[in-house]
Order: sequence, then structure tokens, then C-alpha cells
Amino acid sequence: MSAPIVLLKSPVHGSVVAIEVEPGQAVARGQVLMLVEAMKMELTVEAPAAGRVLRVRVAVGDVVQADAPVLDFEAGGVDEAAVAAPAAPDLDTPRADLAAVQALHAQTQDAARPAAMARRHARGGRSARENVADLVDAGSWVEYGALAVAAQRTRRSLDDLRANTPADGLVTGHGNVNGRPVAVLAYDYTVLAGTQGVFNHKKSDRLLALAERRGWPVVLFAEGGGGRPGDVDWPIVAGLDCTTFARYAALSGRVPRIGIVHGRCFAGNAALLGCSDVIIATRGASIGMGGPAMIEGGGLGRVDADAVGPAPLLAANGVIDVLVDDEAAAVRVARQVLGCLGGRSASEHEAAEAADQRSLRHAVPPNRNAAYDVRMIIQTLADVDSVLELRRDFGIGIVTALARIEGRAVGIAASNVHHLGGALDAPACDKLARFMQLLDAFGLPLLALVDTPGFMVGPASEATAMVRHASRVFIAGAALRVPVFAVMLRRGYGLGAMALAGGHFHAPVATASWPSGEFGAMGLEGSVRLGFRKELEAAGDDRDALFKRLLDEAIARGRASEMASHLEVDDVIDPAATRDWLARGLACAAAQPLGPRRAVVDAW
Repeated sequence: MSAPIVLLKSPVHGSVVAIEVEPGQAVARGQVLMLVEAMKMELTVEAPAAGRVLRVRVAVGDVVQADAPVLDFEAGGVDEAAVAAPAAPDLDTPRADLAAVQALHAQTQDAARPAAMARRHARGGRSARENVADLVDAGSWVEYGALAVAAQRTRRSLDDLRANTPADGLVTGHGNVNGRPVAVLAYDYTVLAGTQGVFNHKKSDRLLALAERRGWPVVLFAEGGGGRPGDVDWPIVAGLDCTTFARYAALSGRVPRIGIVHGRCFAGNAALLGCSDVIIATRGASIGMGGPAMIEGGGLGRVDADAVGPAPLLAANGVIDVLVDDEAAAVRVARQVLGCLGGRSASEHEAAEAADQRSLRHAVPPNRNAAYDVRMIIQTLADVDSVLELRRDFGIGIVTALARIEGRAVGIAASNVHHLGGALDAPACDKLARFMQLLDAFGLPLLALVDTPGFMVGPASEATAMVRHASRVFIAGAALRVPVFAVMLRRGYGLGAMALAGGHFHAPVATASWPSGEFGAMGLEGSVRLGFRKELEAAGDDRDALFKRLLDEAIARGRASEMASHLEVDDVIDPAATRDWLARGLACAAAQPLGPRRAVVDAW
């Protein structure tokens, strides 16, 4: 009994573009018999089984309707072993088009440029890709624009550009850092000195737009020489309509932005870096708004690149937040910052390790005029290995640090009595006001550790525009939405102490003093000399004795227990209980959502 004849039909309304068989031809299952094109897409008519083509009903060029018969087919009746079945693809061998793309991607990797990598490593640096790999969690990296090259096709061959300008000198993409998505822009100094080209600006804009939409933090490896005049393929005159700088700046207060510099960072690269919330630099970095060529072009003489803005100088003047030894350390710090600024806190059930809190009972000397190390107090209060100090070498009258207490990220601002007795001078005010803004932007509570005689005074201080700088702290404090906790370690005098506490002693969620606390509207010695001038002048030989008696009375009136009895501070606590006091307060305050931010006009 012969097999039934099957009418094979057109899969679509379209044109016959190829007929692969003839009548009487034996075919294998799945063999392509005919191609029908519709809307520039070719669809196949295939053999449903091994068999024979009996009749071809159409010709090449015919237009057929969907489901119209095109072939008569008889299943069976052939030796299947003699009919060549369609070859299965070799899953281990890429197709030619894929192999070509894989070769292009291979050219973007460090291994394709051994000489450039050797030079980079010889100077103590890492490649952009090495830094990215160290930053993001393994297996999480997604790159954008890897196949870009410099916009110089009219002056260089494409092969040259692919070999020497991979990714157009900027590695961009996103990956996880401790499980949290982060956008990364890493300028590649081995490609045209890390300069900013036409296509790497487009890559920057693409990624920064994504960071804005998705709420991704941004890490910027900013090393590079600024704008690139050699990109000639683009029809521009000056390129001043470039949006990259405004896009990065617009992320301020919306997502954390961390800038990292190793080596030289000038002009446009430095402009981006300066917009960052936290700047980390290696000790050999040089950063400036113009490099040697721009300086010389401006008629300002010749300057060595490493002398434009050396890192130690910029750490002292406040440009650099954290100074480190190398890029590996910079990446570790970046991960730590990301973990604090909006990152995950440790589980409330996870035990946080801390130092013996009893040592705090002896941290402030009994001699009211003796200096002590407030950094030791910070390290003791915080979880072990969680403290990261920012701007250590700038505004040194105040210590600012990110840390954790029982796993919760906090910001700590502490008086440094080793500088001006803890008085707030203009740099310290600027440092404190910006730190408050940083914490408020990313929802970190502020812990103020206060021991200050107040704002710095005198003609030399006023010459620094102290009135404006001091007022910055009050404006920043008044705008804070995050909870503030103030601990008075010793002296809480005048306006400076009020500013440190967020504006006044009742601005914090809680204000406590250690037993060593002493308070006054101004320094007690000065208040006695000023308030009792006539009596002291009239005392003659008894002047010193009278001064001592009046000062002792002022100290007694201003002791911590008296402040608490008048409700000017909330409590006087055992220093050893401070961490527990803070942990309970932080847990309570964290339950309340932050209100909307309001606009303020900076005093400076």
C-alpha cells in the first residue's frame, strides 16, 4: 500500500525566492525544500519526514497566499540511510560572524596589548579593566560600548584604531558591589592618556542616564588628560554642547558618586572628579583643572605634570577626601563608602564586634585643660574596622568619619582638641557643613562628639570670611532631615557647640553629656574676665584669688549635672554606656521616614 500524498503549503503570503528540490527527488526529514519571502523575511517549507517530492506547483517569483499548496510530497519509500539529513550545527565552533565579533572583543582586552600593560604595571598602576574587576562582584559585570574606537577614522585606519584605542579609552558598564548595582566609568590612561573623546562622552551620557533612572551609585576612575583635540570625525567646532558634565553634576544628592584617581587627572577629567561626593586618590596623583599644556598655553610657564596639583597638597586643602597608597587600597575604600552611603546595614541579629567600652570612662582626662585623642573615642564607639575618616588633613579642628554602630551606618563629627583647642575655624566649618549635606543626602544619622570653645575669633580669623563660613554650619544643620545625636565629651561653649549639635542643644533627637561636660555661653575663663572686670580690677592683690573663686563657681554652675537639671541636655550618661545609648536611639529613629529636602541658600 503506497503512502498518502501530502500537500505542503506556504507558511505565509509572499514570494517564492528559491526552490531547492526537483520532482522525484528523495529528501530527508527537516530538509529545506523551498523559501518564501514576506516583508524581507525568508520562511522555509521543510520535509515533514523522509520521502519524495512528487510535484512542484509554483515557480521562483510566484506570489503565493498563506496555506496555498506549493509541493506534493510522499512520505516514506526511500532509503533513509542514503538520504543526507541536514547537518547538525557544531555547538563548539562559532559561526563566522560570531567568530569575527569575538575577535573584536578580544582586541579590547588587556591581553591584546601586552606592551601597554607592561608600561602601566612598570609605573605601579593597574589597567582600567583590572580596577573594574577588583571593584565589582565576580560574574556581575555588564559592559556598554566595548567596541567603540576613537573618532579618528579619517586620519587613521580602522585596524589601527581597534588595536590602539579600544573602548575609546573609557570602560563603562554596571555590576554589583556587595550585591548592589553600581555604574562604573573607568578612563583608560593607556589609551590616548585617558582623554575624553567623542564616543566615550556618548558612553558616559548613556551610563549616567541609566544611573539616574535606575538609582545606581556611580564609581568614576577619573585618571586622564581632559578633552581630546585629535577626534576629527565629528562635525563640531568647540564641543561646548557636551552634556556629560551636567549629567554627572545633576546626580548630586540623588545617588552616591565616588571618584578615584591614580596618576594624572586634568581638565575635563578633573571637572568630573570634583563633582564627586567622595574623592579617593593615591599619594602619587596630580589633579588640576588644567594640565601642563594648558598652563603653558595660557602663558603661565612650564610646569611638570606631577607638580600641577600634588595629592598631599590637595588633601590638605580639602579636594581629596581619602588619601591611599595604591589603586587596590582605593578600591577597598570605595567599596567601604558604597557600603555606608545608602548601602545595606548589617542584620539586626548579626552581632557587631566592638572594643571594650569601659575604656571610654578614662578617655577624657580629669584635668579639664588636658588634650586627648578623639579618634580613639570614635574607634571605640564604632564597630571594629568600620571607621573611614574623610578629609583627615583638611579642617583639622573637626574629625569627620563614616562608621557603623551595631551595623547601622552613621556619620560622626568630632571636635579635635589638638587643633585650636577644638575651636571651629573657617576650614573646619566648611568641612562640617559639607559633611552634614552628605549625610542628609544619603540618609545617614549624624553623631556629634562635642568638645569645643566655640567658633574661632580674632582679626586673623575674620580675615578668612569667618562670619560666612560659621553661618554655613547653622544653615546646613537647620536643613538636616536625618536624626542627630549629640554627646558632649567636655566643653560645650557658645555658638560653636550649638552649631556642632545641629543648631542648638534640642535640635538632636537626643543630647547627652559625659560627666566631664562643662557648659557656658562662652569660654568660662573669658566669661569671668569679661563679666567681672570691675570686681577683678578692684581686687588688687587679691585679683588671682577672686578670679579662681569666680571661675570655680562658673564651673560648678556649668557642670553636666546642672545642665541636665535645667533640661538643657537630656541626660548625663556613663561613657561606657554611650554605644548602647546610641544603638537604641538609632534603632528608634530609623523607623521614621525622612521628609522632603528643602532648598537653601549657602552662606558662602
